[in-house]
Amino acid sequence: MTDIGAIVEGLAERLGPAAAPPEPLEGGITNRNYRLRLGGDDYVLRLPGKDTELLGIRRDAERIANEAAAALGIAPAVAAADERYLLTRFVVCTPIDGDELRAGPEPVARALRAFHDSGIELPVRFWVPELLASYAQTVAERGGVLPPRYTLAEDLAGRIARALPLSDPVPCHNDLLAANLLRVQSSEGPPVMLVDWEYAGIGHRLFDLGNLAVNNEFDDGAHERLLAAYYDEPPTAARVAALQLMRLMSDAREAAWGVVQGAISELDFDFGDYAERHFDRLERAAADPRFERWLAAASAA
Repeated sequence: MTDIGAIVEGLAERLGPAAAPPEPLEGGITNRNYRLRLGGDDYVLRLPGKDTELLGIRRDAERIANEAAAALGIAPAVAAADERYLLTRFVVCTPIDGDELRAGPEPVARALRAFHDSGIELPVRFWVPELLASYAQTVAERGGVLPPRYTLAEDLAGRIARALPLSDPVPCHNDLLAANLLRVQSSEGPPVMLVDWEYAGIGHRLFDLGNLAVNNEFDDGAHERLLAAYYDEPPTAARVAALQLMRLMSDAREAAWGVVQGAISELDFDFGDYAERHFDRLERAAADPRFERWLAAASAA
């Protein structure tokens, strides 16, 4: 187990004495987060969980991505890091309301476009078909059994990948849950920040958009606003189709993530239920009569 006391002591030598014990923050399944005051400044201390490398997480990639995003003004600045922790500046923010995000996704779309186009190199690749194969191998090595619906997720991910191959890889966030999107309480700089960069990797830019859309319950109107802001032009039919397909790709990954977590995690969390909910949503989306048309149209995205 990580010795948080030793970490804080080392940080205090560099950044100034701690004013109080670390204050646990809510959220986080694959990590623990604390608010920390050192030398008169506020920080967030992030400690990785056990075996997170089996989920495709690379902590060096997380740090590099966070630093690059901070340079763009869309993430808190990294103050210190090593293999045991990541320390970022505390920024006064509030969660972005879901209705607000769906009505106006433009700030998040522009933040993602800036990161995607940053040219930053990350030392890990994020591509769902490869992740699903890796997760399946890990489950087998841990003596687990894949649920029957895992094959469906693999098949759908493979079909979508053939329609939308990873031919133009870019740095991506890959975990755009509502909790990772924050409204900045400041009149200076970009109005939003993205946090929790642990799944950052080189991947498909449209996966980030699909992941954002499905995790935040975007409807067709929100899809069009997101695409228009991201590409700075009205959305094409091909891009709309590609976004719909990447919603499925996201749920395939989330369902598989729940399965592999059930095999490796010691946390008190119902990963089986998490996987089932995403398998359910994936099956409903795959049954949409437009699915085959999306596959046909998306290749021109």
